Amino acid sequence: MGRFLAPLTVLTAFATLAKAGIHFTSPKGGDKLTAGDAIKVEWEEKGSGPGPDDLTTYQLFLCAGPNDASDANTINFDLQVSGNFAKGGSSAQGTTTTTIGGNTKNAYYVKMIATGAKGGTYTVFSDRFSYSGMTASFSPALEATLKKVDGTSGPAAVDSTVKNPADVSNVADDAYDVEYTMQTGPTRYASMQPVPPTKITAKTAKRRYPTSSVNVAKSKLPIPSQQTTLTQSQTHKVSSMENTVAAAPMPSDDMAKFLRRWQD
Repeated sequence: MGRFLAPLTVLTAFATLAKAGIHFTSPKGGDKLTAGDAIKVEWEEKGSGPGPDDLTTYQLFLCAGPNDASDANTINFDLQVSGNFAKGGSSAQGTTTTTIGGNTKNAYYVKMIATGAKGGTYTVFSDRFSYSGMTASFSPALEATLKKVDGTSGPAAVDSTVKNPADVSNVADDAYDVEYTMQTGPTRYASMQPVPPTKITAKTAKRRYPTSSVNVAKSKLPIPSQQTTLTQSQTHKVSSMENTVAAAPMPSDDMAKFLRRWQD
């Protein structure tokens, strides 16, 4: 009997270790919620991807849009809900207003953006559900994309967490050279911040970059598709040493008399 128990124990331990990922259990796919009521969000550790032990904090958003989470027509409504995985718990509650969208069937889903313990983010989505009682309406472009949605499955999870902190500087070396405004996708890369010089040598001030035109928005702008910005790590090193020189004693001459004047 013993020779069979050992492999079974190993398999059970492996299954426990393999359990990870975040899976929403509420709202369920196809649910119909009432606008204005509190929305209860629940999740469990299931599937693949980073689990609560690999994450630190999270934010929850209510979204309406297609399964392409980066689609510019997608509406992201902040539920003003955030939490900390280290404190436990697998549920949260937020509120909505009746004016954020329409009543299109299965138009909505919940998005969680969780911060990785070693850096980066893990974005996971719930199944799709509906709202009744919404007093606003979706834009024609969003309605057109929603008509192409089939079923109640939400967008696929996006794992951008850092697995090894030593690899952060090598995650996308070439991407840091691309101008920020020219980058696309949910994650963008900001170049390394310059190191201040040890002394000022410039005699006159001049612009570092040319001026750019500004277009004033005359209507509501779409929600930005980017979700995370990674800033390139500094490569310079700073060294310091202890000052071993003893502090100067208090003055005992006329200066001491001057200082005592202010003690009254």
